[in-house]
Amino acid sequence: MNAQRKFWNWFLQHEATLFDFDPEQEAEREKLFDELAGAMQEVHPTLTFEFSPKSTTREFVISADGIKAAFPSVVSLTDAAPSLPGWQVTAFRPRRDPINIVSLGPKKVDTRDVQFSLLTDGKTAGLYLFIPGFQEGDIDWKQIGYPMLDEALGEFDVETKLGMIEMLLREHPRRESGIPSPSCLRSSTTWLSNLRGDLEGFPDPGKSGRFLAETLLQTREFNTKVMGIF
Repeated sequence: MNAQRKFWNWFLQHEATLFDFDPEQEAEREKLFDELAGAMQEVHPTLTFEFSPKSTTREFVISADGIKAAFPSVVSLTDAAPSLPGWQVTAFRPRRDPINIVSLGPKKVDTRDVQFSLLTDGKTAGLYLFIPGFQEGDIDWKQIGYPMLDEALGEFDVETKLGMIEMLLREHPRRESGIPSPSCLRSSTTWLSNLRGDLEGFPDPGKSGRFLAETLLQTREFNTKVMGIF
């Protein structure tokens, strides 16, 4: 029996408990999640997971935790999933709308307060994230920043379509003053032509939580530098 089939056999044996777990029962939840993590890590040691809130269906997300070397294991485990009525099995952390507030211990970041600068060398996209309260050398901020990007873009696209990602304090000198309006963005016609055929309703970067996702994922060639917020 291969590792993928062994995992799904374990999942089927615990399917009812996984579907009905109570997030308020911390001890029981942690015990169950530890067992689930152990079963997943027999497939690959960096695999992790997320659950959606309980409803008529429940989403089970299989994640590589941002480790590209584990991507084939995410795909193989998802592809091996049996028929699971009531479940949606998802490969990689998907984009979320709205993007959630991300917290770790006492640190909390509302993505509406985060600004970004989008750069390119003509081949790949790079990103500066300007995060309120960010402290260089404090690993917690990276553990907040990457899940935040996963929520905005999806885990797969963060790892495969972005090159440089640098997180900085919001007041860092690299953050240029002002955020251009959609009319400023429209002036970059070559760049905008790669975004969509119709520019009507182009998102206001000061209001749209989808601005970052739409600009990165629908653009293949950049000829400008874009400033905005999530």
